Amino acid sequence: MKPLEDYLVIDFSQFLSGPSAALKLADLGARVIKMEKPGTGDICRHLYTSNVIINGESSVFHAINRNKESFAADIKNETDKAQIWELVKQADVVMHNFRPGVMERLGFDYESVKKQNPTVIYGEISGYGNEGPWKDKPGQDLLLQSLTGLTWLSGNAGGPVPMGLSIIDMLAGNHLAQGILACLLRKTISGEGALVQVSMLESAIDFQFEAITTYYYDGKLPERSENNNAHAYLGAPYGIYKTGNGYMALAMGSIPQLGTLLGCEAMLVYTDVSEAFHKRDEIKAILANHLLTNTTDHWLDILQKADIWCADVLTWDKLMQHEGFTSLDMLQNVIMSDGFKYQTTRSPIRIDGELFTSPKGSPKLGEDNATIINQLINKA
Repeated sequence: MKPLEDYLVIDFSQFLSGPSAALKLADLGARVIKMEKPGTGDICRHLYTSNVIINGESSVFHAINRNKESFAADIKNETDKAQIWELVKQADVVMHNFRPGVMERLGFDYESVKKQNPTVIYGEISGYGNEGPWKDKPGQDLLLQSLTGLTWLSGNAGGPVPMGLSIIDMLAGNHLAQGILACLLRKTISGEGALVQVSMLESAIDFQFEAITTYYYDGKLPERSENNNAHAYLGAPYGIYKTGNGYMALAMGSIPQLGTLLGCEAMLVYTDVSEAFHKRDEIKAILANHLLTNTTDHWLDILQKADIWCADVLTWDKLMQHEGFTSLDMLQNVIMSDGFKYQTTRSPIRIDGELFTSPKGSPKLGEDNATIINQLINKA
């Protein structure tokens, strides 16, 4: 039995951040009912973030909305609205990721829901919180990365570089799931409900806790390496380097020791530990040129035997053929109601050694209406 079985989650959220939180709860056993607008549904069904379409809809939608049910209802229609209220009254969790004020206008804000369901755990994700001059801005991942300084940490010195994932969406979703789980635990002890609020802005700031703490101590903005940068606050050799036939990653390590192991005499002169940072561009340039003289496997064989932290730089095709990946059994096959099958990731959480998987793929828009009405609304 999964730990959240028998919990009911009514999820009004769309696109990435909220649905990612709901996916975490679903994978832990919760029954997640995805509320969608008739005709169009979640905007992520058709707002393509890639050019890959799976079974007629965005690949991202299928990845993030598996293991859920879809209930299509027009929140502005009185009959549909009454059905939504019956579901909300029974919910353990109600959640959304609309801008501040939207749920108030629709009549399903926390105070309204709490009157009908006093012990509900109500979760919401906003872009910038409910106060301040940015509160009505669109909570889009790239915009949040740009506003919060995150783009000055990745890539080599020069202009800003965003991360290649919708990282703030995912972080906010994880934070909301974390807050909901904490409040569900408290509810079992005290019977109290709760309002859990997360903003993408605060999640982006929290993500940078290490760098921001350093900034408040020394007052200096992060400075990235000119080449082979992997962390603005770490010195040489930290970075990814091209070799004679590929790439390799090097974490922390003694510069003279590396010089000896790699047979690079030019590195032996950097005996002062502080030079690894203050002269990191100079050292990295020497190291980068030297590593081009042989293959990745050659260098890894030398360094790994000496317990130096290093790794191959794999693409997905190579990673997924490697025993290090296949032994984890991280992929699962899921099936949609129309018989369409696709492969995706499973929950990364194990409890008592058990892998949490589910064969249920993403729902067609409104496909669960009849079941939900019979099981929950008509019996309310």
